[in-house]
Amino acid sequence: MAKRKPKKRTEDYKKQVGQVPGAVIYTGKKDFNPLLMESFDYNSDFCNEKQLKSVEEAFAYKATDSISWININGLNNVDEIEKIGNHYHLHPLVLEDIVSTNQRPKIDEYEDYIFIVLKMMYYDAEEKIVSEQVSFVLGSNYVLTFQEAEGDVFDPLRERIRQGKGRIRGLGSDYLLYALIDSIVDHYYAIIETMGNKIEDLEDSLFEGLTKDEISTEIQSLKREVLKVRRAIFPLREIISRVDKSESKLIDQKTLHYFADVYDHIIQVSDTIDIYREMIWGLMDMYMTTISNRMNEVMKVLTIIATIFIPLTFIAGVYGMNFDNIPELHYKYGYHIVWGVMIIIFIGMMYYFKRKKWL
Repeated sequence: MAKRKPKKRTEDYKKQVGQVPGAVIYTGKKDFNPLLMESFDYNSDFCNEKQLKSVEEAFAYKATDSISWININGLNNVDEIEKIGNHYHLHPLVLEDIVSTNQRPKIDEYEDYIFIVLKMMYYDAEEKIVSEQVSFVLGSNYVLTFQEAEGDVFDPLRERIRQGKGRIRGLGSDYLLYALIDSIVDHYYAIIETMGNKIEDLEDSLFEGLTKDEISTEIQSLKREVLKVRRAIFPLREIISRVDKSESKLIDQKTLHYFADVYDHIIQVSDTIDIYREMIWGLMDMYMTTISNRMNEVMKVLTIIATIFIPLTFIAGVYGMNFDNIPELHYKYGYHIVWGVMIIIFIGMMYYFKRKKWL
C-alpha cells in the first residue's frame, strides 16, 4: 500500500518537531524574501524616516531619547533576526515565536519589553484574505515589528507620523503600539464588511432559486474565511485585556483608555463574526433546502406523469392482448372509442390534479 503524502499544512508544523526550545527556525512559506528594514525616529519636533541597509543600523535606536519604530520584513533571514534579538536582549523563546508563523495570537511580558503576536488580515485584489503574522516588541522608547513579507496595513499610520497628524508624535512608544494594533483591527472591519456583502449576495441568489455548484463552493469558501478571521480575532480579547490589567512601566495609564477603545472594537468584530458564522450555516441549510425543493418538484412532475399513464397503459395493455374473443375487437368504432376513453381519463385526471393544487 502506497504511503499517503502528508499535506503541506502538516509539514509546516513538523518543521519544529523535536527541536530544542528556543531554536530560531523559520516555518513560513515565503523562503526567498530579502531582509527589508525601515525606521521612523520621531518626537513632537522632528521625524526621520530611513530605509536601513544593514542590521547594525537598527542598533542605535535603542539608546535614543526619541521614539523609534523599526519595521523588519523577511522572517526567513533568521541570522539577521537573531542579531537584532541579541542586541535588544530578546529571549530565545521570543525569537523562536517571531519566526514561527503558526503562532496563536498572544502576549508575553518581560522585565524590559512586552512581546505581542497578532494576525494581520486584509483582502487582496482578487478578494481573497491575506493573513500574515506580525510580531511586536514594545520597549521604553521603541517598537519593533516583524513581518513575513513586504506589504501591510500601516500606510495610513506612516503618513500620520510623517505629517505629525493627531497625537502620534506627541506620545510614547506605548501609544505607537496602540496605533499599530488599531490599524490591524480597523482592517478586520473592512473584512467583515466585505463578508457581509458576500453573504447578502448569496442569500439573494438562493432566494431566487439558483442552485448552481458554484454557490455551494462559495459558501464553503466563505465559511473558511469566517473561521480564519475568528481564529485571529478571538484571542485578541485576551491580549488587550492583559494589556489593560498590566502593571508594566512601559504602558502609561493614559494609553490604557485607547486600548480600552480597541477592546470595544474587537468585541464588536468578534460578535459580528459569530453572527456571520450562524448566517453561513443558515445559507448552507437554505441551499440544501432549495436543492431538496427542486428535487421534490421534479419528482412531483414525474409522479403525475406516471399516474396519468397508469390507466392509459392498462387500457392499451388490455386491448393489445392477442385473444380472438375480445368483445370490442371487431367493433367498427372500437378504436375511436378506446381513444376517446383514454382522452377523457387524461382530461379528468388533469382536472383532478388542478383541483388538488398538485399542478
